[in-house]
Amino acid sequence: MTDTQPDRGGVRDPGIVAVLGAFVLNGALLGSWAPRVPALAEQIGAEEGALGLSLLGASVGMIAASLLAGRLCAAFGARVVMTVSGVAGSAMLPALGLAGSPAALGLLLIALGAMVGVMDVAMNVAGVTATRRTGRSIMPLFHAAFSVGTLAGSVGAALAAGQGLAPGRHFVIVALVCGGVTVAIARWIPVEERLKVPAANGRAGKAPFRRPALWLLGAVALCASIAEGATADWSALFGVRERGLSEATGALIYSCFSVTMACTRLCGEAIQRRWGAPRMLIGGSVIGGLGLATAVLAPSPALTFAGFAVAGIGLAYASPVVMELSGAAGRRVDGGGGEREVAFATTIAYSGFLLGPPMVGGLAELTSLPAALGAVAVLVLLIGPLTLAAGAFRRREQAAEEPARDPVSAES
Repeated sequence: MTDTQPDRGGVRDPGIVAVLGAFVLNGALLGSWAPRVPALAEQIGAEEGALGLSLLGASVGMIAASLLAGRLCAAFGARVVMTVSGVAGSAMLPALGLAGSPAALGLLLIALGAMVGVMDVAMNVAGVTATRRTGRSIMPLFHAAFSVGTLAGSVGAALAAGQGLAPGRHFVIVALVCGGVTVAIARWIPVEERLKVPAANGRAGKAPFRRPALWLLGAVALCASIAEGATADWSALFGVRERGLSEATGALIYSCFSVTMACTRLCGEAIQRRWGAPRMLIGGSVIGGLGLATAVLAPSPALTFAGFAVAGIGLAYASPVVMELSGAAGRRVDGGGGEREVAFATTIAYSGFLLGPPMVGGLAELTSLPAALGAVAVLVLLIGPLTLAAGAFRRREQAAEEPARDPVSAES
């Protein structure tokens, strides 16, 4: 699938293992602090309104830093950027345990979010490099590792809370583990070996915001991230208020969604090899949209669980495939490139996580929570047409500029 003979070694390849580790660590950093929000709220003495504004800091930091991350990766390489941001993010985590006010917590979360966002872009760039080097469609596998990391972080947070461990001490332990592992795996993070070819060659020289294909791929990631964010924030409340579930049982709805998403991503390479990236996105949109619609429309609690679980299957490939296609769309004739394009798609995806939950809340206030989640199902169904439109614009770009053939991007 690449210009050179592909390396079809298993996941024991050091470069693949290192990238998997980076995704796990990024997920663990996010999964470790979010479940400790109740303890942090008590620590700073914040009411819901002030706490909500503080928590926006993480998303603001991620969005603000993600575009810059693409330029940093292009200038210094994903390995350096991933290592520095991973260590810095780990070092910042314990500072959350020292926050004494909502403003301080918000500022610290902006800084932590920025480091996590930069690491996110760098690890996706490294993942794209790994797919090029091996000739394997393994981005879904990397994103499954992220899901494993968030699960591990949240389980660790639950154990720490259960033992009465203060957030500061808990975060120090997480920081030491994550920072140490980041340094340990850094040497194996794959980097592009570039030739002496002008960077501004063909499609890679055009700014991402001037390329309709990238906007459309970003829109795919936006729809998926809105659906993921809405499920994370509203599925439990939906189960409790609309299906009469207990609070503990309602919380399991998102767990079902997350587990099916992670398991589906583990099968991504075989499915992409058989069906190709566009069909994965189109088929996933139909499955995800119908799953959410079933959860909203079916009155049975069992079907609600099943619907959200099916939605996790349908949405599993949207983010990893978009990152792979975005990186391929920016590939230069020397085999490098794609950093800005990955950062561009990541920024749009982060916007969905930021805008999705309040959007659902606003719609629910105007109509009802089932109607608001039904609107999210419609957004998921739009992924199919957006994918087809992105493919059409990509073919126009290729025809107009006659770039070096890139089999991964040609699939789009």
